[in-house]
Amino acid sequence: MKKIIALCMSLTLLLLSACSMEPPGWAKPDKKESLKDMKIGLSVSTLNNPFFVSLKDGVMKEVKALGIDVIVVDAQNDSAKQVNDVEDLIQQGVDVLLINPTDSAAISTAVQSANNIGIPVITLDRSADKGKVEALVASDNIKGGEMAANYMVEKLGEQANVAELEGVPGASATRERGKGFHNIADQKLNVIAKQAADFDRSKGLTVMENLLQANPDMKAVFVHNDEMALGAIEAINSSGKDIMVIGFDGNEDAISAIQAGKMEATVAQQPELIGKLAVDAAKDVLQGEKVEELIAAPLKLVTKDK
Repeated sequence: MKKIIALCMSLTLLLLSACSMEPPGWAKPDKKESLKDMKIGLSVSTLNNPFFVSLKDGVMKEVKALGIDVIVVDAQNDSAKQVNDVEDLIQQGVDVLLINPTDSAAISTAVQSANNIGIPVITLDRSADKGKVEALVASDNIKGGEMAANYMVEKLGEQANVAELEGVPGASATRERGKGFHNIADQKLNVIAKQAADFDRSKGLTVMENLLQANPDMKAVFVHNDEMALGAIEAINSSGKDIMVIGFDGNEDAISAIQAGKMEATVAQQPELIGKLAVDAAKDVLQGEKVEELIAAPLKLVTKDK
């Protein structure tokens, strides 16, 4: 009798361990032979920012060209809403998730939920801290930060007093752009202040006003996106000071400000290309093909002269 009980327990443990190793068969998305059978879920951090509107447009143009269905949700820069949005997309039966995280740490739970039922995840512009992601489609943010710092050194000389407006704390783009900037600035510039303005134009204005009051000797500011940079320019113009502003993204308003001589430069990304490449990666994953873990979109430093 004891042997029978022991055998039953062993079989039970074996079955439980097998179940825990991978999701049940019904939860795994089938390999898609036809593109028309595919359904993509796209979660965007905010559509109140021209950069992410362009990113979404890149996705929409590519899915239309390929004949793939897509559901788009806007997190409105709310990490809790984004997690709920992604859970809803999972419930709607999407075959693959394209996620542009508001917060790289907060989105991890949603990524892991998708992992648990076998839905592949591709992130755009920002990564997820935890969970399995098939590919990150993004610019080289570290290189972009270095480009901005090197330009400051070229124009202002070494040890110039500069500041930094950071993006959303916790976003991978914030960490990486800051890391690249400090790789150069900590050696060749004097970073006298830095503060987060959450990638938001109005916050960029307010934070810049505070930095100007506290740091009258500032010669330049590196800003983690163009929206904050445009807000910072308003504050600088009101102060009457002449301070170099370098942004990041390359959106239309920033390019116009550069041509008008109000903004020095921006590290220009290609958001539409990022969206297109993400859809192409999703298609490859669903058709059983391997994709690179990092799919990079080229960067360019845009100034008035080039």
